[in-house]
Amino acid sequence: MIDWSDIETVLLDMDGTLLDLHFDNFFWLTHLPARYAEIHGRDALEAARQLTERFEQERGSLKWYCLDYWSEQLDLDVALLKREVAHLISLRPYAREFLESLRANQKECWLVTNAHADSVRLKMECVVLEPWLDRIIISHDLGAPKESPAFWQRLQAAHPFDSARALFIDDTETVLTAAAHFGIGHLLTLAQPDSKQARRDGLVFPQFHHFDEIMPPARRPSSP
Repeated sequence: MIDWSDIETVLLDMDGTLLDLHFDNFFWLTHLPARYAEIHGRDALEAARQLTERFEQERGSLKWYCLDYWSEQLDLDVALLKREVAHLISLRPYAREFLESLRANQKECWLVTNAHADSVRLKMECVVLEPWLDRIIISHDLGAPKESPAFWQRLQAAHPFDSARALFIDDTETVLTAAAHFGIGHLLTLAQPDSKQARRDGLVFPQFHHFDEIMPPARRPSSP
């Protein structure tokens, strides 16, 4: 699936790629609506319906990913509510082994995420990722989401890299499409970003299930 000799930089999404998307889906679709209804004295089903509509209005924008924005809009401390279900944050199978293999093969490894900084901070507290990451790029810092051409242009300007020799793995088709238009040479997506949902079929980009399927070849020890 991958010619690792042609890969210099590996760009990895966080939620739904390195981490199981179940935490985020449960939080935004179940926990947050329930707590919103409880705190504001609303009907739970009606609150869930209204919040889903409001979320969809911002889908794909930087606001959609911004905890500060939703805290203000909903009059809640969204970052604090996330900590109530932080026990659900988990790595996807073989993610750590994959990161270790990238380091052993001397590949540049960048985390490239739309997640808000508070969300990144929480997840880094719950899982160990930083030792294997050469850079952590948060789209809010570049002023555009990964779905936007501006994100990729600003990423290249801030951290120059050979896009043709880069591998980008993400679970969102619109993000991968933007990366393809920018010129990222190698693109992959996940068959099952959320372990509690069914595997996806009919995806536009090449897919894999777990990271053991795309592991770089083991490096031979150098001669004494």
